[in-house]
Amino acid sequence: MFSRRSAVRGRQRGESEEKEGRGGQAGRIDEQGRGCLGKYSCSYRPVRASSVSRPLTGYALPWCVTVFGGGSRLSSQSVLVIGGGIAGIQASIDLANMGLQVYLVERTPSIGGRMAQLDKTFPTNDCSMCILAPKMIECAGHDNVHLLTYSEVDEVRGEAGDFKVTVRGKPRYIDLAKCTGCGECTEKCPRRVPDEFNMGLDKRKAIYMPFPQAVPRKMTIDAENCLYFAKGGCRVCEETCQAGAIDFEQQEEVLELEVGAIVIATGFDPYDPAALKEYGYGEIENAITGLEYERLICASGPTEGHLRRPSDGKVPQVIAFIQCVGSRDVNYKSYCSSVCCMHATKEAILANEHYPALRSFIFYTDMRAVGKQFQEYSIRAKDEYNVSYIRSRPGRITVDEQSSNPIVWYDETVFGEAGDSVRRVASKEVELVILCQALVPRGVHREMAENLGLELDESGFLAIQDRLACPVDTSVPGIFACGFCQSPQDIPDSVVQASAAAARVAELLSPNSRKPGDA
Repeated sequence: MFSRRSAVRGRQRGESEEKEGRGGQAGRIDEQGRGCLGKYSCSYRPVRASSVSRPLTGYALPWCVTVFGGGSRLSSQSVLVIGGGIAGIQASIDLANMGLQVYLVERTPSIGGRMAQLDKTFPTNDCSMCILAPKMIECAGHDNVHLLTYSEVDEVRGEAGDFKVTVRGKPRYIDLAKCTGCGECTEKCPRRVPDEFNMGLDKRKAIYMPFPQAVPRKMTIDAENCLYFAKGGCRVCEETCQAGAIDFEQQEEVLELEVGAIVIATGFDPYDPAALKEYGYGEIENAITGLEYERLICASGPTEGHLRRPSDGKVPQVIAFIQCVGSRDVNYKSYCSSVCCMHATKEAILANEHYPALRSFIFYTDMRAVGKQFQEYSIRAKDEYNVSYIRSRPGRITVDEQSSNPIVWYDETVFGEAGDSVRRVASKEVELVILCQALVPRGVHREMAENLGLELDESGFLAIQDRLACPVDTSVPGIFACGFCQSPQDIPDSVVQASAAAARVAELLSPNSRKPGDA
């Protein structure tokens, strides 16, 4: 473990480096004409070689020595946050502003989470990255936040106020103290693989940066797809990198942390709709998922914001959104994913903004517009953006063989002459279908819950013991949950919960707090 003296030296060294200009300056324009995202977007704080044999993330870790007070006081001033999405970022910022040392663990090479993949946010249609990027920079640049990206929590022991955590860091094969994020290595790399950030709609290189605003803005070598690791040849990136940042000898790192509390903010994954054979996902070329559509309509996506259907690259003039694909269904996921109605409305509005002649149909089960200005948002979609809502759950999708257009079959409710409702089978031919599938807790969610001894509810979310009195407290004292890992919710609700979790941590670690179970 680090001593308090080495932590102070690391902090002083970081301050001197900023004075010497090693960090980026706000508003600076680089030699390629790109604006710096902010003061801390391209700065780094190297770890002392005498403290750790090999850097894990390239950030200095001024570890806080755990000091316990007498009696029932809990005085460890370090907190672990698991998950670097918007909820984890907000919780980290709040905790750091309280003076606590925060270790933010993110399993991917960059913080940002799912929000980084979005084009706009509802109901204001503000740019998603314009909201997220400043928070990412603030989080990474905070003196009390220590990023452990490309890392995972391996083991947790102990109790509230005295958790021992093992964090396993995967090798990037990049010296982050040297990497400038210039991208020259990416241009020369010959290996192309599906880009998971763009939902597999285009290709990335084996050495890559997840997205342009990534934090830290450093490269990562994908060992599973790198030709050097597969065949022992290539090493073009090593020859290209003028900074000498390529390090094929890096090894996995294991760090031991001592923290007083843990905040879980692991987010969600989209449900695979291929299980619902009636919708033909993976077989019908012009049937895509909501997140795939999001990347297509985004200016930073694979088509630079041009909505082109997969079969022929044409711009569709009629599109359909099918809600509750895999959710609100006892055969798959019985719960409502909360955000899908407004997400589809937003996507339909964006499509019409891009192409004013385009028309959208949204097939919904129930319109759940419960948030602030959500109802007005859906009314605007109908009145101003050529969006039609059809209350029906389609039974199947077929394809017109000549045009490759999907045909949506559904039950339509009509009214007879006597005013009685009558249901009849109807169909609508469209040019592109978007499947708004269920959102589920992250794939590593259940394994992590078992390791931490956390209870899950019947839907697989982290169980909250008392949602009214303690809405972020899990079944284990000292471990808190915020965001989608504990229940379906949108971005604003996740941010509010993140701040609530930070407040509960501060309450727990207060010098006047009592251990759980004390009278």
